[in-house]
Amino acid sequence: MRDRSRRWAWVGVFVIGLILYLAVLRTLVRTQNPNFVPALILLGATLAPLTFLTFAQARTGRWQVPAWVLVTSAFFGGVIGTVVAGTLEYDTLRGLGTLPMLFVALIEESAKLIVPVVLLFTVLAQHRRRVPSDGLVIGVAVGMGFAALETMGYAFTALLSSKGNIGAVEQTLFIRGLTAPAGHTAWTGLTAGALWALLATPSVRRLLGFLGTFVGVVVLHTLWDTFTGSVVFVVVALVSIGWLFWELRRYRTFGDHLAVEHQSR
Repeated sequence: MRDRSRRWAWVGVFVIGLILYLAVLRTLVRTQNPNFVPALILLGATLAPLTFLTFAQARTGRWQVPAWVLVTSAFFGGVIGTVVAGTLEYDTLRGLGTLPMLFVALIEESAKLIVPVVLLFTVLAQHRRRVPSDGLVIGVAVGMGFAALETMGYAFTALLSSKGNIGAVEQTLFIRGLTAPAGHTAWTGLTAGALWALLATPSVRRLLGFLGTFVGVVVLHTLWDTFTGSVVFVVVALVSIGWLFWELRRYRTFGDHLAVEHQSR
């Protein structure tokens, strides 16, 4: 029963979040009170990424990342990732005059790994947890925080540029919220999972796997930012989500084998 409720917890997160979002939206439209705009943007920006995080976390097998680690990863990973990426992108733009999308992807994907690396070599090192699925879920949490803050920024910009048009804000929240799981959330989960896999069983093969994953994620990110056609978005989204689910299943098998080894000792 506990495993079943855990696997379907994402439905509750989505339904409750959606009800809260609609309640805030209805109140905002009915009262025309701008004080509700921040709550609307916050709920709209976090609903889809949080639902996806809950979904992924429930499918990591018997290994579970503590809730405080996920909260820490999402908050600090999002804030530090956006600040570092924004600063580096600004400095590069000021120095070069132009910034190719490849550099944007490289900067952002590197910035999002800061918090997972810090957690790995400080707090989590004390527990000696080296299960790749843990890293994948922590990466998903970091990507969720990054995507949510980025979406909030775009929604606020849409509000200003449209001179207070709530419809423009809703559209921005819907599009970016819908695509968030296939973007930053999946990409950071893939790179963090590959990093955990490397440190769980260090080898040249694992190192090449991590480097290959990072390069692949940067390429997907670059394609996402470069092309505007819906076909490209759909293809990149399917590749990103499919790759993440494949790795999650593979890492779960790794965790089950590790658990058997611990029991046999």
